[in-house]
Amino acid sequence: MSLVFATSNKNKFEEARKIAEGHDLELEHRDVPYVEIQADDVVDVVKPSAQQATELLDSPCFVEDAGLFIEVLNGFPGPYSAYVYKTLQNRGILRLMEGKENRRAEFVSAVGYCEPGYEPRIFKGKVRGTITKESRGSGGFGFDPIFMPDLGEGGTFAEMSTEMKDALSHRGESIEKLVKWYVRNNRADGDRNESDS
Repeated sequence: MSLVFATSNKNKFEEARKIAEGHDLELEHRDVPYVEIQADDVVDVVKPSAQQATELLDSPCFVEDAGLFIEVLNGFPGPYSAYVYKTLQNRGILRLMEGKENRRAEFVSAVGYCEPGYEPRIFKGKVRGTITKESRGSGGFGFDPIFMPDLGEGGTFAEMSTEMKDALSHRGESIEKLVKWYVRNNRADGDRNESDS
C-alpha cells in the first residue's frame, strides 16, 4: 500500500516516511507546484493546497503545513514560519525574544488528505514547549534547534533522534493520525469529509 506526500521539503518527507514505514505504508515523494495560500490558520492553508495537489496529480495525496506560535509575540511567526525562517532564521527569532521572560510556544501541524472529487480531510497535531535562549543541537531542521518540547528529556528537537522527535512532535502526531486512518480505511467508502483533530 502506498500514498503520495506532495511536498518540496525533503526533511518533512523523510520524517513522514519513517512514521509510515511503522504501519506498512510506503510514501511516495512528489514535488508538486501547487500554490500555497497565505492564511492565519495552518488548516486554512492545507485545505486548498491538498485539493490543488490532488487535481495536479489526479490521484489521492496529502500535504502538510506547520507553524511555530510564540505566546509573547502574539502567535508570530505562526503559519508564516517557513518565510520567517528563510528571512530571519533562528538568530532572528532569538533576537526578538531577548529580554522576554515568557518563552512559551507551540508547534502546530495540519495535514490535508484529498482524493479527486472529494473535500480534504484534516489531521492536526500540536506540541507545547519553550523557546531556548540559544540554538542547541545539529539534527532536525527549521526552528528545531530553538524549540524545547515540554515532554522528553529536556533537549531541543535538534538534539533528539528522529525517532524521539517523531514520537513527541506536532508533525509526528498529525502524520500518525493520517497514516492510521489511511491504513484502517484503505480508501474505503465512507465519510471522507470529517476532520480529525
